[in-house]
Amino acid sequence: MSGCAVIVCGVFISSDETGAVWRYGNGVGELKMSIAFVAGATGYTGRAVVRSLIQAGIEVHAHLRPDSPRRAQWTARFQEWGAHVDTTPWQPEAMKERITELNPTVIFGCLGTTKKRIAKDAAEGRTSSYQIVDYGMTVMLYQAAENCAARPRFVYVSSAGSKPGGEGSYLGARWAVERVLCEGSLPYTIARPCFITGPDRDDDRPAERLGAKISDTMLAMLGVLGAKTLQERYRSTTNTILAAALVRLAFAPEAADQIIESDGLR
Repeated sequence: MSGCAVIVCGVFISSDETGAVWRYGNGVGELKMSIAFVAGATGYTGRAVVRSLIQAGIEVHAHLRPDSPRRAQWTARFQEWGAHVDTTPWQPEAMKERITELNPTVIFGCLGTTKKRIAKDAAEGRTSSYQIVDYGMTVMLYQAAENCAARPRFVYVSSAGSKPGGEGSYLGARWAVERVLCEGSLPYTIARPCFITGPDRDDDRPAERLGAKISDTMLAMLGVLGAKTLQERYRSTTNTILAAALVRLAFAPEAADQIIESDGLR
């Protein structure tokens, strides 16, 4: 098998001439293809991560909520791309059992909700919040991963400006997850992108697109004046650019136990 080889999270990783990524077992001579589990796979960033992983030749398990109203649509799409579809319910024991069985090399936490989604859930009789989704489900996934023999790298999509805040705060929930990862036992990579925008979102976000455009314009002016570092740190990105960076960092030894700001996600 020709290609390149690196040490990732204590496991020998090698890629063959087809681009597929492989890992050697812990001293038993066993060769296994790398496995990635993507939570939040139907989200704008998550779906791009799934595609980027598949293009890298990595076995992908894309997670769908069992009660997703678009389950059939996303199942067909992911299978067409070449991913396995996982519908493990968001229950601690079920998730622990599944992740332990799968024993992935890397786990991507791309979960997140929005104010619009929270309001829609409330109108339909469901309870959701940043604390339940962004924090609670991500931490449930992380705790399930702690039982894995492979000691998977946990790649978490946080946000620029992540900071301590109130329980109902978006940035506060992101910060709280970061603290769990930083104080936990698994290797991690925390990504803090700024605006993630593009024309192919399922939900229309005119305010976000306008905000990204205004921000990029102002940053471009600051860049001309010499503030190149500031411009790179906070300018917007697309889901495909971000996904490619996340996949690259997931297998980069130097990105283990690191927080990567937006300028490092391109």
